[in-house]
Amino acid sequence: MSDIKRSKLTGKGSLIGLVVLAGAAALLASVQAWLSIALLPGVATVEELTVTGQQITPALTLIALAALAAALVLTIAGKGFRRVIAVLIVALGGGLAYSGVQAIVNPLDGASGALEGVSGIAGDAQASLVSSLTVSAWPAVTVAVGVVLALAGVLVLLFGSAWKQGGRKYESSTESKRARAAGTATGDRISDWEALSDGDDPTDGDDDFVDGDDAIDGSGDQGLGSGPRQ
Repeated sequence: MSDIKRSKLTGKGSLIGLVVLAGAAALLASVQAWLSIALLPGVATVEELTVTGQQITPALTLIALAALAAALVLTIAGKGFRRVIAVLIVALGGGLAYSGVQAIVNPLDGASGALEGVSGIAGDAQASLVSSLTVSAWPAVTVAVGVVLALAGVLVLLFGSAWKQGGRKYESSTESKRARAAGTATGDRISDWEALSDGDDPTDGDDDFVDGDDAIDGSGDQGLGSGPRQ
């Protein structure tokens, strides 16, 4: 892979965009149906129960929102704080992946709250209420999103130190203007000192201008005073 392609893939915009996409996908997955449970007749108030990702893992929405917030912070974070955010993103990705795996491996554990709500039965006895159970593709999607998010966090940790900090361009421009202004003032002072060293008065031009005005005023006065006498 060329350096240009690698820099694009590991650049600030690319990785932050990846975190945003993963967070948005996780937020979408949290409100989708993860489990479809068919119950035996007469054991609950309903015969079919649909359980969403948010019902199985209440923290799923919080993880997704935290990922989106982390992406926002990355746009302005400094080099040191970027590492902290990167570690947080890795942890959030791990949490997403774990939630998806648990829903696939132990679906009834995640649906226990929903089952208790419609049947009033808790614990291991809930298994006897279920006629059939179907796991949708969303838990697997969540696992994939978690892996992508964790990978994005690792890449931020590895390459984020090379990013430019937000606002630095403006600060550099301001500093350049100040430096140019300071250089101009210094140059003027040096020119004045050089003129004094050569025996010239750097304020002669101003004095001449004032003397000229005085001369004009004086001649004007004389002219007015030299009018014909009666």
